[in-house]
Amino acid sequence: MPYMYILECADGSFYVGSTWDIDRRLWQHNAGEGAVYTKRRRPVKLVYLEECSQIADAYAREKQVQGWSRAKRIALIERRRDDLPRLSVRHSKTKPSAPQPPPS
Repeated sequence: MPYMYILECADGSFYVGSTWDIDRRLWQHNAGEGAVYTKRRRPVKLVYLEECSQIADAYAREKQVQGWSRAKRIALIERRRDDLPRLSVRHSKTKPSAPQPPPS
């Protein structure tokens, strides 16, 4: 069965990946044979696992979750699915534009 997974790294950051064999992949990450990102942040622990019907689905889900905020990933990990839509709203960090003068 293919999987999308989330690891928590030793520094508290998250790594999102996909695999056919979660036990082998987790071992690889902790042995330093996984991704460069996790190699520098060992040990890692599995905090979320989601089964998918096809590896392409697992990979697509991986890419989707990689684009999420930390807060939204934590909600997924904690199975707080009702919070996901609220956490999807992007808040602009730019200043509002200055009012335009009326046309003359």
